[in-house]
Amino acid sequence: MTAEHRSVRVDATLAPVAELRLLGPGRGNALGPDFWRELPAAVAAVEAVADIRALIVRGSGEHFSYGLDLPAMAAEIGALLNDGARGRVEVPLLAERMHRGFAALASSRLPVVAAIDGWCIGAGIELIAACDLRIATKSAKFALREVRVGLVPDLGGLSRLPHLIGEAWTRELALLGDDIDAETALRIGLVTHLVEDSDALTRESLQLAARLAANPPLVVAAIKRTLNARVDAEVARINRDAAIQNGLLMQSEDFAEAMRAFIERRDAVYRGQ
Repeated sequence: MTAEHRSVRVDATLAPVAELRLLGPGRGNALGPDFWRELPAAVAAVEAVADIRALIVRGSGEHFSYGLDLPAMAAEIGALLNDGARGRVEVPLLAERMHRGFAALASSRLPVVAAIDGWCIGAGIELIAACDLRIATKSAKFALREVRVGLVPDLGGLSRLPHLIGEAWTRELALLGDDIDAETALRIGLVTHLVEDSDALTRESLQLAARLAANPPLVVAAIKRTLNARVDAEVARINRDAAIQNGLLMQSEDFAEAMRAFIERRDAVYRGQ
């Protein structure tokens, strides 16, 4: 099975391993409207193939993902912001729809390996946090930058990351929005393996996924369900709370300034209004 969408490509010809590759169409595989619509269906399609037992998620080109495609999402978000209280109510519902693909990866019967090269920013980090194992090249770089564009991470950054890297590092990444290199990501537990380059990433991620696929699939799925049971309710609650905060903050002058600064490629000046 090979399925192609605008934002992702699914390849199951390497069974028992399948690959889900981010395609963009935004620069750096930025995650726009097509991605949020297509990812749940893409994951479901892979799961429907009985002889697939593991999934690799990776980016196309030089980067994993630049995160949320703000220009592409502008029309949808702008319509909500221009609709007063009705729009504020809709923001958490939009975030819930966007999160369905990440939730599908997390709850999948398949063990999911994130293979990361280049930049992994914002929603890209929230995507890999929904995966089971994370492997990166030594040149990979990571940042949770929502704070710099006037947003609260509401797709798993504040709900899943503390279980992966601890409360202290989650706060540092979320509150500062700073970049970290692959060695730091390894040290704090965001990734568990580093490889030399993209060729090694392809080779090592396939080998890792093949090892996962060789284990009894019912047991693998049961382990995932058991581990997820510890955090599922918390993840859903924190994501919902973060989305509600965004519904309020998107009405602020600071958010408008963040968007202007992003478009104009300058530093924002915030006034707490």
